[in-house]
Amino acid sequence: MSVVVRRLVAFLAALVLAVEAVGIVIINVVLGTVVKNQDMSLAGTDPEAMSQGTWVLGGVSGVFLLLCAVLLVVAGIRDRGPGRAGRIVLICCAVVHGVLGALTVGLVGWAAFAWMMVTLALIVLVLVAYGPGPAARSEKAGTEPAGAEPAGAEPEPGPA
Repeated sequence: MSVVVRRLVAFLAALVLAVEAVGIVIINVVLGTVVKNQDMSLAGTDPEAMSQGTWVLGGVSGVFLLLCAVLLVVAGIRDRGPGRAGRIVLICCAVVHGVLGALTVGLVGWAAFAWMMVTLALIVLVLVAYGPGPAARSEKAGTEPAGAEPAGAEPEPGPA
């Protein structure tokens, strides 16, 4: 994959995650406000605790998505994959998008499912595009690349 395409995908994924972060925060603020204004309890739960919990969840989700967006922007600028911790954060984000995408089909609809799957695909594409190449993988595993002979080894004589 070329450098231009890798960077473009990283920046596009960061933009999508930033837009999603803003959307998640707005949705949770609205839901928390509705719960607070209704002043109804759910199985004896305090409405104030439910509304504050919704606001906190929205804030934490927004910060998490913005962190993922920042990791993708840094990867795009440097044209180098994120480190181990960054990859773990992006993998968690991809898994969350996959699970939420499966849930949104029945709850929200196909448009939300498509949005979640496009976001998932962009994150996975960045992770794969900035992954180690075949030579780096084989060196890390301690094996020789295909067709290479170990150093100091003599070729075996063929059948006579």
